[in-house]
Amino acid sequence: MMDIIFLKALKIETVIGVFDWEREIKQTVVLDLEMAADIRQAAATDKLDDTLNYKAVAKRLIDFVSHSKFQLVETLAERVAEIVLTEFSVPWVRLQLNKPGAVRGAQDVGVIIERGRKPENGASVREYRE
Repeated sequence: MMDIIFLKALKIETVIGVFDWEREIKQTVVLDLEMAADIRQAAATDKLDDTLNYKAVAKRLIDFVSHSKFQLVETLAERVAEIVLTEFSVPWVRLQLNKPGAVRGAQDVGVIIERGRKPENGASVREYRE
């Protein structure tokens, strides 16, 4: 069994890009995350300590991304996924990272990655953490 806690359209200003002009300005990137979680304990206790604190995830990612200076969205996406998996004990994350306006005529461009191990049918997220 897998529950998903999601965070959509988290907009963060950062230095991102390969061109000289991109290295001198901040551009907006937009993150959408789906994170495997087991919410049954939190649902039973109604306590924040028993769930994945999405506000803490957002705060950490805003701090990291806003201070980063990567050239590629691929590199930034990989580092964001690593933070979620390691610092928040999430077994699986699906991340979409958009860089709006990067291609003239396109509304969005970016990458979608999945990292970690997605719980299979019948297995709970808790079993994958242990």
